[in-house]
Amino acid sequence: MTDGRAWRGNWRVRLYERVRERGYDSLTAFAEARPTASLVALAEELGKDEVAGAQVFGVLVDEADRSHRLTRLVRGQLVRELWESLPDGWPAVMDEANRFKVALALGSWSAYTPETHKERVKQARAALRATPPPPGWRPLGPDDELLRTLLPDEEV
Repeated sequence: MTDGRAWRGNWRVRLYERVRERGYDSLTAFAEARPTASLVALAEELGKDEVAGAQVFGVLVDEADRSHRLTRLVRGQLVRELWESLPDGWPAVMDEANRFKVALALGSWSAYTPETHKERVKQARAALRATPPPPGWRPLGPDDELLRTLLPDEEV
């Protein structure tokens, strides 16, 4: 959590300056080079206390919307949530602790889903619960085969 400095001034200009300083033309390119990093980790890399995870996600949504790649962004956000909540991959045993971790990952993913994709994400969550991935599954990015099956690139 930041102390509010991230929201002072023209934060979008500051965010893009930081992205360009790191050799990227877009925040999407910066984020895709770090497909398993959380939004907070991305923000901290761009400027601890000067960029917030919510800002990163908002700009990622804007860029994805303009490039008609929202579905890819949604898949990518699931990757980030899974890596954060399930560092050892999908659990082999779904005991109470693991059910909580899975629920946290899927719930966080849903919270970061643009309205246009809410129904599709709801269906994907149900599919993951009905037919869980293999134990240890942890996608490395939005192009994971299972993720592309759950959420194909058809823009809604």
